[in-house]
Amino acid sequence: MTPKVARFLAVHQPATPCLVLDIDRVEANYRALREALPLAHVYYAVKANPASAILRRLVGLGSSFDAASAEEIAFCLDAGAAPSRISFGNTIKKVSAIQRAHAAGVDLFAFDSDEELEKLATHAPGARVYCRILVENAGADWPLSRKFGTTLEHARTLMLRAAQLGLDPYGLSFHVGSQQTDTASYEAAIGRVAMLFTDLKNAGLELRMCNLGGGFPTQYRDDVPGIDRFGHAIMGAMTKHFGNALPEMLVEPGRFLVADAGAISAEVVLVSQRGSDPVRWVYLDIGRFGGLAETEGEAIKYRIATDHDGGEMGPVAIAGPTCDGADILYERSNYRLPLQLASGERVTLLSTGAYTTTYASQRFNGFAPLAEHYI
Repeated sequence: MTPKVARFLAVHQPATPCLVLDIDRVEANYRALREALPLAHVYYAVKANPASAILRRLVGLGSSFDAASAEEIAFCLDAGAAPSRISFGNTIKKVSAIQRAHAAGVDLFAFDSDEELEKLATHAPGARVYCRILVENAGADWPLSRKFGTTLEHARTLMLRAAQLGLDPYGLSFHVGSQQTDTASYEAAIGRVAMLFTDLKNAGLELRMCNLGGGFPTQYRDDVPGIDRFGHAIMGAMTKHFGNALPEMLVEPGRFLVADAGAISAEVVLVSQRGSDPVRWVYLDIGRFGGLAETEGEAIKYRIATDHDGGEMGPVAIAGPTCDGADILYERSNYRLPLQLASGERVTLLSTGAYTTTYASQRFNGFAPLAEHYI
């Protein structure tokens, strides 16, 4: 939690649950990434947190944007981003979304299938396109490997076909999974991409861009490698496989830029102990349906701070407030909270600036969506 967020919570005591996010920390994270990967163009993954305050700050810093929908493209344009700085990075797009993006001036599109390529050729003629390949997501807390991407062989066919259809076969992309903690995943993926670059060059097609995706981690309960480690590994692999003929590099950070800039303030609704079981159940006024969807499978493990930290601790299960049996955050991850913790008190969930506000349901059980404060 940054000092600005801590002061805001102490002074204003905003109604819970709410996210408070420090825009200056977003800028600091952006600058750290630029320093670690100075040759890469940063395309912020808007889906992580599309708040206009974040987008406006990043526009001012010269960032580009990775959008997943026509609506996210509109958010970026409204924040002052030029269409030339927006990539439509979702490989699954309605025809109407492609048409809206193309009409707005966006000319960079992702795809990973024959049908999507045909749609782009028809509704975004002449656009730059890049094909997403399938890579391993080992080391990622939130894998993305099953739904997206295609094989190297199929990608080769698709890129050659793109040229035949009058599109600009611009490059290749991959994603090693969100909250990726293993730098070797990037190194292996870069090796796969480089092989296809060479193969296509031999076939007469010169690609110009490699999109390295996102996945850079933030610290939750466990330590993670710093962004410098990832920068060193990525540049080492790019130099190893491409030599001096480096393609244009794109990165799509989301979590890394905004997660540790935000904290969620929540209220303890109930602390319940069932018979002689030493595990207390702590129910908060935010749960999986209120914005903490990434606790599914207990994948993302948020740190939780209380006013009683430093006192005697005991094991807990942590759940949300809804009348849904799936609304359990942590039951198997060995969470421990102070024995003094009681209903009516506040707790703070740290590093919650990413993938919370947009995951919040629209009044499930009547609960209002997560409130947002950008400072």
